[in-house]
Amino acid sequence: MKDVIPAPQVPRVPVTGGASVFPVHRIYCVGRNYVEHAIEMGHSGREPPFFFMKPADAVLPVGEGDAGAMPYPPLTANLHHELELVVAIGKGGRDIAPADALDHVWGYAVGLDMTRRDLQNDMKKQGRPWCIGKGFEASAPIGAITPAAAVPGIHDAAIELWVNGQPRQGSRTGKLIWSVAEVISHLSAAWTLAPGDLIYSGTPEGVAAVVRGDLLEARIEGLSPLKLSIV
Repeated sequence: MKDVIPAPQVPRVPVTGGASVFPVHRIYCVGRNYVEHAIEMGHSGREPPFFFMKPADAVLPVGEGDAGAMPYPPLTANLHHELELVVAIGKGGRDIAPADALDHVWGYAVGLDMTRRDLQNDMKKQGRPWCIGKGFEASAPIGAITPAAAVPGIHDAAIELWVNGQPRQGSRTGKLIWSVAEVISHLSAAWTLAPGDLIYSGTPEGVAAVVRGDLLEARIEGLSPLKLSIV
């Protein structure tokens, strides 16, 4: 059979080393997965994990050693950064036990869950879905993916974001309320995970607005940094 329109291209993220890319299937995001961020958003405690999704083509890949550019999105006056450890799934599955979950991980990357906070808050007040606040074009910047075996200390690594040279967010991945293994287990109970899935695992405290001209530098110990300008 013949496609009636050109088939959409599969989004791809660079892999460290420069010779390979990681094709993206889906993007899952974990909400309020650091205690301090939950508090700054008006919540507290270890609530059950919850998830939202971005379209695969929301990724804005930035190659190793490169600087990316994100267009300031329309309809918002309050664009927020959310620094996150991204988990790249290499082996799919359903109802994955936490003890087996890390066997499904291909690698890790530094990511930003960019959020039109004003639109998200408006939708929350109306009890409506807030996809418009999260799932827009280029809303998922991501650095080069590092194979899991190369970062054995990733589960208690420093995670930091600077904006225009000033620190904005800082914590450790070991402070995740729900660990990477637990997140994978919970996700796989609701969806069948597939190779190519990306999981944005949650952001620490310090989320705030950015404007055109700002330079974001995101780092997680052991991973390729992510440098991004808002244009």
